[in-house]
Amino acid sequence: MSTALDAAEDVELGIRLLAGTPTQEGRDPELLRRWVLTATEFGEGLAAGPCRARIVEREGGLERKLLARYTSRPPTVELYVDTIALAERLVDERGWGHWYPQGSVRAAALAHEAAHHELHHGPAKKELRQLLDHQVLRLGRWKVTGHVAGAEEIAAHAYARTACGLGRSPLHLTAALAAAVTSNRRET
Repeated sequence: MSTALDAAEDVELGIRLLAGTPTQEGRDPELLRRWVLTATEFGEGLAAGPCRARIVEREGGLERKLLARYTSRPPTVELYVDTIALAERLVDERGWGHWYPQGSVRAAALAHEAAHHELHHGPAKKELRQLLDHQVLRLGRWKVTGHVAGAEEIAAHAYARTACGLGRSPLHLTAALAAAVTSNRRET
């Protein structure tokens, strides 16, 4: 079963994510595209490695609209098994196994959160900020670059896709999950 979501390129999904992020509404779509491409390339080359944070599995992700979450104090990844199960069902129902092989949803969630760990604790956050080059202040040759809300999310999705060898970005699956959860809530 093919959907409009399947036809959307991963870059387009990234642009939608940034455009829907507070402070990004109304920004030039070409600027958003540049930021998405930069964050994607950065994430694909990120050397995050295996997740070093404590891993906790729990229920309640569907209510919280979360598949996984990274918290920094102490470094912990929460995997929401109910949302992971729904994601795996969506993959099966929609015939997306060629993009997301068996077991890849959990692996991608861990890789995604490992990228967040690296972006939080290492020099990667500053590197990404410099590459995005979002200038918020310039005085002569001095410039201050600002945070691009949502860019770390794009980078983490790109890292997970690359690290897990997925055919599509996990951002695609996340968008499908959000639509499925929203649809289920309207029906009940």
